[in-house]
Amino acid sequence: MRIAIFENIMTPGGHEVEFDRILVEEFHALGHEVEFYVPQNFIFQFDYKTPVNRLKGDAVTYTKSRGLKKIFAAFKREFNRQLWYTQLLNSQKKFDALIIPTSTYRYLRALNHSDLKNISVPLIFILHGINPTEAPKFLAEADKLAKNKNIKPVVLTFTDNIFGERRDNIFTIYPPTYTARDLTTNSYQLTANQLKIGFFGQYRREKNLRGLLEVYLKGNYTRKVELQVQGSTMHAEDAEDFEKIINQYRGVEGLSFLHKGLIGTEWQQAIMNVDALLMPYSAPRYRYHWGGMLFTAIGFGKPVVASDDMNPEVFDLYRVGETFQSGNLDDLARVLETFINDFDKNFPTYKKDLQAAGEDFSPVNFARRLEKIIWQ
Repeated sequence: MRIAIFENIMTPGGHEVEFDRILVEEFHALGHEVEFYVPQNFIFQFDYKTPVNRLKGDAVTYTKSRGLKKIFAAFKREFNRQLWYTQLLNSQKKFDALIIPTSTYRYLRALNHSDLKNISVPLIFILHGINPTEAPKFLAEADKLAKNKNIKPVVLTFTDNIFGERRDNIFTIYPPTYTARDLTTNSYQLTANQLKIGFFGQYRREKNLRGLLEVYLKGNYTRKVELQVQGSTMHAEDAEDFEKIINQYRGVEGLSFLHKGLIGTEWQQAIMNVDALLMPYSAPRYRYHWGGMLFTAIGFGKPVVASDDMNPEVFDLYRVGETFQSGNLDDLARVLETFINDFDKNFPTYKKDLQAAGEDFSPVNFARRLEKIIWQ
């Protein structure tokens, strides 16, 4: 089968880049051909070693847009989306299925105003979660497309419904784990009685890093522990705030910082070099959108400490670490201290459940589930 991927989101790195890699490499492994369709100015952050087709119309990034500029950027993106849709429709004989890997209800809204809704091959829109505010808009746009049998919205979620709503033309599947694709995964070995914990990913002020650092530094630990903090930033105010934190805690024993985006092997090695991952950020959206760092931890076999609003369905199924009450720093302090001091005792349980979760949410199973939807 010839699978086309339409990618129009440009980022400096992160999980979007790795998600596309999962699609490319897992579909290749299943025996399919894969090629990209991208805007004419699209810049790849990773070489997927697959053919690329350029479409007229520039990709728009919101990274530095504010106020009226952001509104103009949104208008330009909608205009270009219709332009891309027309070109994709004209290319439909060149592939057997088309996947848009990171979608929202806005993509479906635009589709309802485009002849692309009449495409002759399966068109998969992947939505990485839907929150309560978006759900009615998403369902309304999906309902308008119910008679277009080749249009298949796929929601990455842990339930078989959208807030109790089901539709024959909406599909729900588990998200995939991120794995060490360029490294050989070694079995866990604790070195010199020291536990290395990583706080990794995109830095945003909502993650309350300052609160975490104060909690961590006040802990009473029975073993040597180091917290490694890595963050990439997309907005100037986040970068400035992160640098202030780095300067404030520079030289503190048991802490290290890296303000840099990591991609590919460098990212994988950073995850491999720690024993556990810490993701204490709290926000309602984490209940509805799958956690990229949580699924990185599972894929790499790393136990976690996470807020209890981080994909709670996963922790109901598997003990891949410990959770604390969202937004409660006192509870975080208690759970983090216990996690560190009892790590050796609990690690066999973590390891067993991480392996089970890693199989359930594996990239190959994700690709097989998508493949099944394509053929339905």
